[in-house]
Amino acid sequence: MRKWLFFIGMTLIVSCSSIECPVNNMVVAVYDICDADGEPVALEDTLTVSTKLRNGVDSVLLNKAVGVVGFSLPVSQDHPVDEFYFNFFGKDYNVTDTVWIEKDDIPHFESIECKATFFHELKGVSYTEHVIDSLVIKKAFVDYDDKTTHINIYLDGDR
Repeated sequence: MRKWLFFIGMTLIVSCSSIECPVNNMVVAVYDICDADGEPVALEDTLTVSTKLRNGVDSVLLNKAVGVVGFSLPVSQDHPVDEFYFNFFGKDYNVTDTVWIEKDDIPHFESIECKATFFHELKGVSYTEHVIDSLVIKKAFVDYDDKTTHINIYLDGDR
């Protein structure tokens, strides 16, 4: 009888010691396109967002989006500044703005069984002003939350 109690007790201890890793462990920054009052507005232009990878190859992150109010972009784990190319094109123009996001990478540890991740603290943004009027950091801490807006994009009203 004692052996059975010991066996059942050990089984319960071992089965309860496992840690579940988060299913959504993608860390992305969420961008909203806003009007002058800060309200989300649908993009009328076509937008493609790309970046350059370490090996120098261009990588398209958002391809030919039309009518979107917001979108999410991944955040790098090993660069102090992420550089994105926002290409806006319409019927009579094709213009690219460059956006630089300064950030600190914060190692995040769930468990030895889980994949390593980094959270990020957005420190600042700079950008060219061809179509983008301004970028504003709304929430600086970037983690697993892909529902909260991190950056508001205000477009030039003349477009």
